[in-house]
Amino acid sequence: MERVVDIASDGRHLSALRGFLLVSEDRQEIGRVPLDDIAAVIVHAHGVTWSTNLAVALAERGVPLVLCGQNHAPVGVLLPLDGHHGQNARMRAQWAAGRPLAKQLWSRIIVAKLRWQAAILAAHGKERAALDMLVRKVRSGDPDNIEAQAARRYWPLLMEPGFRRERDAQDINGPLNYGYTILRSLVARAVVAAGLHPSIGIHHANRGNAFALADDLVEPFRPLVDALALRLAAKGFDKVDPATKRAFAGLIAVDLPGADGVTTVTVAAQRLAQSLARAFETNDASTLVTPLPPTPIEIAGLDRLVPESEPKPSATMPAAERPP
Repeated sequence: MERVVDIASDGRHLSALRGFLLVSEDRQEIGRVPLDDIAAVIVHAHGVTWSTNLAVALAERGVPLVLCGQNHAPVGVLLPLDGHHGQNARMRAQWAAGRPLAKQLWSRIIVAKLRWQAAILAAHGKERAALDMLVRKVRSGDPDNIEAQAARRYWPLLMEPGFRRERDAQDINGPLNYGYTILRSLVARAVVAAGLHPSIGIHHANRGNAFALADDLVEPFRPLVDALALRLAAKGFDKVDPATKRAFAGLIAVDLPGADGVTTVTVAAQRLAQSLARAFETNDASTLVTPLPPTPIEIAGLDRLVPESEPKPSATMPAAERPP
């Protein structure tokens, strides 16, 4: 299993040595992780420094270095320039894709997201009929903003009637932000590996967003974060702390149904990005392979990620910095 390394303590220094990522403080090593085992490095703390050698080693392996703000949402990501042997042709096809294709692709992503949301509701004993009905109303480009209509029904049903999804709120929104950061970095890595440019989105088009395409493709996976955040909150883990970080890091290896049998979230993200590249090259939206929604059994399997009690920090490495 690839690991997500989270740096949450101030003043740490990150470097590379003989195939390892080293975490040190005051020139004393406090932990190390094999570079080839890392899926992402996420930095939350102040005063963290890293060597150029480490940045290069991560980029060579396609490992994103994610920088987060105080709300646990990403504000910057370092990714490699080279991602795929056919990168030039794929980026040209991506850039040349017309609006009709982009609109068809976006509607397929929204349909997948709504099906995931409906599956999560059903697994928690909530009524899913409203979302199933909205799925049938999604048109090319989602001009009726069915995504937002679904969100207005989904969140009160899943959480509570008065819940509001706000990035800066000081409640369960913090863990949600962190979980989305994990999946966003995973999808960004898959996008680059597929030879696509992460800033050229099919729907998200904010000029200041260098990872618009990752934000497009992460949408179907978001409900998995919601389900885990709900389980964590039920056990009292409703803040971003070492225990919740380890739980969300485990999402990348969660089982999902696939066309050829059981797969994982990581592989599903890779297939989604690769199929999008083919859609750009063939100008055919039907080649997009969106992830199938998890079954009740797979959703119930999230319970294994939830800690029974607050874990104790390691004597050699703070809990927030120990990879799962």
